[in-house]
Amino acid sequence: MTDSGLDLLAGDSGGPTRPGHRRASAPQKKPGGRKFVTIAIVIALIAAGWFAWGKASTWLNGPPDYQGQGTGSATAEVKQGDNGLDIAKMLKKADIVKSVDAFYQLSITDARAAQIQPGFYKLRKQMSSEWALRELADKGNRVEGKVVIPEGSRVGQIVTAIVKGSELTEEEVTAALDKPETLGLPDSAGNNPEGYLFPATYTIEPDATAEELLQSMVKKTLQVEQDLDIEARAMALGITKENALIVASLIEYEASREEDLAKVARVIYNRLDQDMPLQLDSTVSYVSKREGDVWTTPEERNSESEYNTYQRQGLPPGPIGSPGERTIEAALNPADGPWLYFVPINFETGETLFTQSYAEHLKNVEVSKDYCRTSEIC
Repeated sequence: MTDSGLDLLAGDSGGPTRPGHRRASAPQKKPGGRKFVTIAIVIALIAAGWFAWGKASTWLNGPPDYQGQGTGSATAEVKQGDNGLDIAKMLKKADIVKSVDAFYQLSITDARAAQIQPGFYKLRKQMSSEWALRELADKGNRVEGKVVIPEGSRVGQIVTAIVKGSELTEEEVTAALDKPETLGLPDSAGNNPEGYLFPATYTIEPDATAEELLQSMVKKTLQVEQDLDIEARAMALGITKENALIVASLIEYEASREEDLAKVARVIYNRLDQDMPLQLDSTVSYVSKREGDVWTTPEERNSESEYNTYQRQGLPPGPIGSPGERTIEAALNPADGPWLYFVPINFETGETLFTQSYAEHLKNVEVSKDYCRTSEIC
């Protein structure tokens, strides 16, 4: 190949073509890319239109909502502190209502929303927000039990209260009590739940077992012990926290007026310090299961039970009921005073006389008996 051949090739790449030679044409672009762009734009426009239509529809017609009373069954839990939005989210998650907004917007404007109380409710699936609100505002739809344990309650009374306030049977509660090792009792309780089932109001969830309920009562007692710092405060008095609970349980039955709680505690400690038997009728009644009055018979006071504080020195071996916080506080913070005796002289008002003198105490006892001769209360 000569040098002129190279020049020809070079000229062919950029210069004019020679006669007899046709220049190669550039390849044409395929139209596919434009089509894809067009389709994407169309899809975006459709999506935007759909979104705008949905927003406009919601604005015009309200948020999505089911119609009617719903079908089937569903359990809804309203927790303590839940607001309208919290409830709406819970209902939507359970498919009770169709959308959060439908229920929430209704709850903002409807006064019935303020009537909704914490608890479990038996509702239906796919209800309208109107029906869901109506059912939640009706306390009759709450399905959990509520058990109220008064201060000073004893195990037998607690069993009765549980059966009355829940769907649990006496057999179920008794069976759970027969396995005290499963209730979370402290070692110091000696597997005796008396005094460790804290008096309070308990909400029982659906399908809760007797064992779970009793465990929560014991847990509450242990929590109160911690909150009140019972162990350290009892130690400052020279007693154990177990003895503080025993004293508190005695106060529950020996005093009724708030101002007398700490004074009764002082009488108990004064008698213990002087090695005097406590001679409390409440401990005798605990053994004999006497109810209806405050007195005991000579036969009852002659019982050989360890709980008989007429016959045995010191505190009974365990609480005689479940003390509440007020009597626990009294046991941990006794009043100052020399008293060794006390007796109520008015069983309607709870008025009680305290004295250091046995002779004066006998006179006070006669005043108490005179009151009871004319009153059916005692």
